[in-house]
Amino acid sequence: MEYTVEQLKSIVDEACSAAKVAATKYFNEKLGGNDRYACGFAWVSIYEVKGNTRLGRNLKKVGVKQAYDKSFQIWNPSGHHCQNIDTKEAGAVAAAEVFRKYGFTSYAGGRLD
Repeated sequence: MEYTVEQLKSIVDEACSAAKVAATKYFNEKLGGNDRYACGFAWVSIYEVKGNTRLGRNLKKVGVKQAYDKSFQIWNPSGHHCQNIDTKEAGAVAAAEVFRKYGFTSYAGGRLD
């Protein structure tokens, strides 16, 4: 699978938009717009892409960072400004689904703070 920088930018934008919609929906419907319960962090990880390949370099060009485990990650892809981990994970799951749609091996991750 090969994607240009422009195509990857579009995929990342689509994933972050889906994440924002999912996180906002969860926050409003499940939490009633109140930032409560457990706080934490969430991210989406892309695996099986080497950083020194064209695809890896292009991911870096569109702002996707390579993590210590060599996966590519976007932290808080929804950009939601709450502390609730469930809200942030809802966004990360939605972003992972978009990346999988385009053939990437992608999963949501999260941790309590």
